[in-house]
Amino acid sequence: MLVVQKYGGTSVGDTDRIMNVAKRIKTFVDRGDKVVVVVSARSGVTNALIERAKTLNSSPDEREMDMLLSVGEQETIALTAMALHSLGVKAVSRTGAQAGIFTDFAHTRAHITEITGGDIRQCLDDGKVVIVAGFQGVDREGNVTTLGRGGSDLSAIALAAILKADICQIYTDVNGVYTADPRVVKNAKKIPEMSYEELLEMASLGSKVMQARSVEFAQKFNVVFEVRSSFNNEPGTIVKSEAPSLEDVVISGVALDRNQTKVTLSDIPDRPGVAAEIFRELGEAGIVVDMIVQNVGRGGRANMTFTVSKDDASKAEKVLKKTCAELKGGTVSLTGDIAKVSVIGTGMRSHSGVAAKFFKVLADNNINVQVITTSEIKISVGISLEDAEVAANVLHSAFNLDK
Repeated sequence: MLVVQKYGGTSVGDTDRIMNVAKRIKTFVDRGDKVVVVVSARSGVTNALIERAKTLNSSPDEREMDMLLSVGEQETIALTAMALHSLGVKAVSRTGAQAGIFTDFAHTRAHITEITGGDIRQCLDDGKVVIVAGFQGVDREGNVTTLGRGGSDLSAIALAAILKADICQIYTDVNGVYTADPRVVKNAKKIPEMSYEELLEMASLGSKVMQARSVEFAQKFNVVFEVRSSFNNEPGTIVKSEAPSLEDVVISGVALDRNQTKVTLSDIPDRPGVAAEIFRELGEAGIVVDMIVQNVGRGGRANMTFTVSKDDASKAEKVLKKTCAELKGGTVSLTGDIAKVSVIGTGMRSHSGVAAKFFKVLADNNINVQVITTSEIKISVGISLEDAEVAANVLHSAFNLDK
């Protein structure tokens, strides 16, 4: 078998953990598998590098940040190779560039444009484990780029796709994907199997297990992967195309995101094209807009409310003030941090009454809904931060996810 494994920062947090990872890899080699390993920087290293940069320059150049941040993964690939050598396993480390991971020119948030694999196939044929630096690539001018948050997951999924791996294993510090965040909902259960769509919704709605771009890539190239713990041998959560049996489960999970800020535009011109211009400007600034509500226009004016991540709030305010000035109307205000609670499940397509139950549960617990957004397989609402944990727990119980 050809196996691609990814180990996150906590899994390789120190030399003892790196050695444990090497021993796990050796068990696959010993049974005759060809193994490609993608690693993250050790836990805390990336944040330390960012902090160090900002002591020198509060707004460091993005190209230089990529040069700096790529160091974390390069440390880990070398140490992992050394650990495998000490166990008598042939291994070689490769940077993202050496692995043929080519990206666009967007420093700190690059997108993969092509993967050649470099000499990985030859190394595997020579009996070596190949350890690849996650989170990084190279643009066509030879500049080091990084893929943004969760980029190591994306590196692993992309390599599994191009190498046509038999399985891709995402090792992390949790046992798999749960019906809710176990730190918030104490009786959350591990989900043995789920669809790309469900995990994609959970990732985009606040679940920290997988980054959304990685799941999108896996779905596009039909890469079956497993999310599992690097600290035990328990089976994790298999993620694949939707299976008919999954429709038997109406709701598969509850997601909670406390990283939302509500933005209100007041007295904007009520004419065709205004909304398009507003969201075009936000899109060009790299700001992702989530839940949106617009009222019925009166007197040629309208109000609009939507949410963005807290991290993007001040940037969004700056962009929108400029846009309103160009539109000759409208004021911008950040109207408070809120939480987003969601229920997700492919079974919603074929079962009625989910929305009625969802809103009744919130009403019965005196939880006020501020903003709503839906898709075929999810319902999300914006609520006050104070109601966040209660909402997640009562919805989890109401949809029998603790059974």
